[in-house]
Amino acid sequence: MAIKLRLARGGSKKRPFYRIVAADSRMPRDGRYIEKLGTYNPLLPKDSEERVKMDLERVQHWLGQGAQPTDRIARLLEAAGVVAKKERSNPKKGEPGAKAKERAEEKAAKAAEAAEAAAAPAEEAAGE
Repeated sequence: MAIKLRLARGGSKKRPFYRIVAADSRMPRDGRYIEKLGTYNPLLPKDSEERVKMDLERVQHWLGQGAQPTDRIARLLEAAGVVAKKERSNPKKGEPGAKAKERAEEKAAKAAEAAEAAAAPAEEAAGE
């Protein structure tokens, strides 16, 4: 049985509230879980102590049993100091898309043409 530490969503529409749970990976997101390990309320400010509550002792127990945390849970555990910080790299995330690059090239070409056009009359006036 593959165990995952993950979030189970609760709360109403547009008002998310999550339970941090240990669940069988084959169960649905909000379905049956083995144990509730804490809560996560993303609507609270980041510096609030109520935002993330976890039973760290039980989390350690499940990690020792081979449970795999999801990405979000891994980040919460890193912030709590339970798991070592993992290096992440996504260099293409901040890169503009193909159409944005084309627009930037067109804008640069127009700016270069305008600069050349402005420089040409100034040279003629200086030569006279």
